Amino acid sequence: MLVHFLTKSAFAGILKHNPYVDKVYELEDDFIGLIKKLKEENYDFVVDLHHNFRSFKVKSALKKPSEAFDKLNIEKWLLVNLKIDRMPSAHIVERYMETADSLNVHYDGGGLDFFIPEADNVDFNTLPAPWNKGYVAMVIGAKHFTKKMPDAKLIALILEMKLPVVLIGGNEDVASGNYIAENTKEFSWDTTGKYNLFQSASLVEKARLVITHDTGLMHIAAAKHRKIISLWGNTVPEFGMYPFLPAGAGESAIIENTNLSCRPCSKIGYDKCPQGHFKCMNDLDIRKIAEVAKGWWVGNEDSNV
Repeated sequence: MLVHFLTKSAFAGILKHNPYVDKVYELEDDFIGLIKKLKEENYDFVVDLHHNFRSFKVKSALKKPSEAFDKLNIEKWLLVNLKIDRMPSAHIVERYMETADSLNVHYDGGGLDFFIPEADNVDFNTLPAPWNKGYVAMVIGAKHFTKKMPDAKLIALILEMKLPVVLIGGNEDVASGNYIAENTKEFSWDTTGKYNLFQSASLVEKARLVITHDTGLMHIAAAKHRKIISLWGNTVPEFGMYPFLPAGAGESAIIENTNLSCRPCSKIGYDKCPQGHFKCMNDLDIRKIAEVAKGWWVGNEDSNV
C-alpha cells in the first residue's frame, strides 16, 4: 500500500524523512494545479484528518471513497464552556487510526514515530560540560501564552532542581531563553534559536528526561520514549493530546491545576489569561515538579543515546 500525504508547506519537511510516507504534496496557492496532480495519482481512498472546508474541497474534487476524522467539536464546546466532560478516554492518535479502519489499518501498539536525519543528529559528546554527562531538556516555548509557564516560574524550577538543563525553543523563544539562562547560569545551557526542529528533537532524544508544555516537542519526546513531565495551562489532557507512550516505554507525569472552575478556557489557547490571574500556570507546584524530575534523574545515568 502506497501512502501519500497532503499538508501545508510549513509541515512538509517533517514528513519527508518518514520512510512510511511515499510522497508528500504541499498545499500551495495553486489549488487547481494541486488537484490536477492528485487526480493523476488515481487514489483508492482518502483519509481526512482535518475535516475542514479545505479538505472537503480536496475530497469533492477527487471523488474517491473517504473517511473523515471526527473532531468532536460539540464535546469540546461542552468541556470548554460548560465544563461537561463527554470526551472519549481514547488518545487522539487512536481516534485518528479509526479513520483507516475500512482499510484494515490499525494501531500497532508501538507509539509514535519521528525520524531525525543523520545530518541533524547532535553529537552528545560535543555538548559542553557538565551537560555532556546528562541533562534535563526543558522546552520553554508554546504557541499560545496561556499554554506556557512564565519565565520566572521556569527559573524557580531550575533553581529548585539544581540539575543541568538544556533550554530548547525556536527563534520566538530567544528572549525568554536568554533571560532564563542569565538567571540560572550555573544550571542552564541556552539553545533557543540555535537549532532547527530536527536538531532540537535530537537534544530531546538524548535527554534523561524532558520538561515541556503542551506542544509539538512534547509529542516528539513521546515518540522517542522519553520520561516526560508535561506542564498544562489553559488546555487539559482530556482533549486527548497528552504524551502518547506505548506500554513499557518512557514515563509520563502530567502537572496541572485541577482546582480551577475556569479551566479549560479554550481548546487551543489565548495571548493572555481571560480571567487575568493565570492561576492555571502560576499556581503549579514547583517543588512537586522538581521532586519528580530529581526522582527520575537518580539511577538514570545511562539513558542518554
